[in-house]
Amino acid sequence: MLEIGSGTGQHAVYFAAALPHLVWQTADLPAHHAGMRMWLDEAALPNVLPPLALDVRRDDWHGGRYDAVFSANTLHIMGWPEVADFFRGVGAVLKPAGVLAVYGPFNYGGAFTAESNARFDAWLKARDPASGVRDFEAVDALARGVGLVLADDVPMPANNRTLVWRRLR
Repeated sequence: MLEIGSGTGQHAVYFAAALPHLVWQTADLPAHHAGMRMWLDEAALPNVLPPLALDVRRDDWHGGRYDAVFSANTLHIMGWPEVADFFRGVGAVLKPAGVLAVYGPFNYGGAFTAESNARFDAWLKARDPASGVRDFEAVDALARGVGLVLADDVPMPANNRTLVWRRLR
């Protein structure tokens, strides 16, 4: 499992402890590695690997092959070109029959699903105009463009979703 945008490492620690049969590869920009290593060192889980330097804008992470990719709270803080880079990279590293799971807020039909998501989008755009809550249909088109098919769309707390795609080829 490759986690893109591992941040503090808290998701890796939580999921790797709950799913000991998975080997969890953390990855993020190098600026996040020191804080992430603190979580990982404290947890000392044998199925969590040290963080990889991963910038979705670069191609140097496209060499690995993974059964699954996970990313939480990342697409809305990236600019749209980086979101496209994210999916292009996932398309390059995901094995046949692999799974991509993405957690975060999404719009549907161009509309916010909750007032809190509209406020969050305004806050995101105030700090970085390139960021914002992404439209499900646009994100799904990027996923389909790299050979992924939507397998599930799971409602989550705080008006978030977990979108799950599967590679068929």
